[in-house]
Amino acid sequence: MNTYFIAGHAKLPTGMAARSIYETLTITAEIDKHYGVIVDASCTLATEHGRDYISRLLKGYSLRHGIDKPLEDLKNGYLGKANHALIAALKDLYKQYETMNSVQ
Repeated sequence: MNTYFIAGHAKLPTGMAARSIYETLTITAEIDKHYGVIVDASCTLATEHGRDYISRLLKGYSLRHGIDKPLEDLKNGYLGKANHALIAALKDLYKQYETMNSVQ
């Protein structure tokens, strides 16, 4: 396969619907090995609409260019309680991506 599957994790805030199912929020991404582009992404938000929104927001970004742009889009576009957890999970995912690339 020409892709990696990477996950980033963060603790969910109290009072969220997803917290009754998961203690942590996870963002997973399938990333093209050569270009670093997010081919597909998902997360453990409670609603299908929220999961779909995050997937559409992240698809197409190349992690070779860092995560400043997707972080900015996430901060400005997702205004729910999980915003800080999503940001932390995306940063963790990027850290995993950097680790994978340093090994290659």
